[in-house]
Amino acid sequence: MSLLKSTIILGLFLFSTSLYAASTNVNTPEFKLKQMPELQDPVTDRFPGDPAEHKAVYMFNKSDAGYQHSILNSIQSMIKKYGSNVDIAVVAIGPGLHVLAKKPQRKVDPLTYERVASFAKDYNVRWIACGSTMRTIHWTDADMRPFAEYSEVGAAALMELQEEGYKLLVW
Repeated sequence: MSLLKSTIILGLFLFSTSLYAASTNVNTPEFKLKQMPELQDPVTDRFPGDPAEHKAVYMFNKSDAGYQHSILNSIQSMIKKYGSNVDIAVVAIGPGLHVLAKKPQRKVDPLTYERVASFAKDYNVRWIACGSTMRTIHWTDADMRPFAEYSEVGAAALMELQEEGYKLLVW
C-alpha cells in the first residue's frame, strides 16, 4: 500500500470518527466542578453583631504590586463570602509597611493605597504595622495612616493572632 493511500485512509477514518463522536455527544451535560461539601456554610445561630466565626490574618511583606493585589483580592473574596462573619487582620512587615505610611518611601500603586484604606474603613480590616520595621526606617506613629495599628514586633503579632484563633494566610 502506498504512503499516499495510507494517509488518505487514515484521514477518512479520523474524520468519520470525529463525526460519530460529535453526533453521539449532543445530549452530554457540560462538565462542572463539584463544590467541596466541607466548604458549604452550615446553618448558624449567629446573630448580626455576634463575634465572627471566621478569623484570618495575612502577612503583607512585599512591595511588589502584583503580590499586593493578590492579597487584596483574597481579602475582598473573603469579605464577599463571609460578610460580617469574618474578622481579618493584615500585618505589614518590611517593604509591605509602606502601604500604611502617609508618605511611602517605596512606590505604592495608587489603587492599592486606596483599597487598603477602604478595607479598613468600610470592612473593619485591621492593618497592623511592624514596629521593628518602623524603627529601622525611623518612622513614628505620626508617619502612619490614621487607621493603622502598631505592634512592637510584626512577627509576634502574627503569632499572637494565631494563638487567638486567626488562620495565617501567606503568599
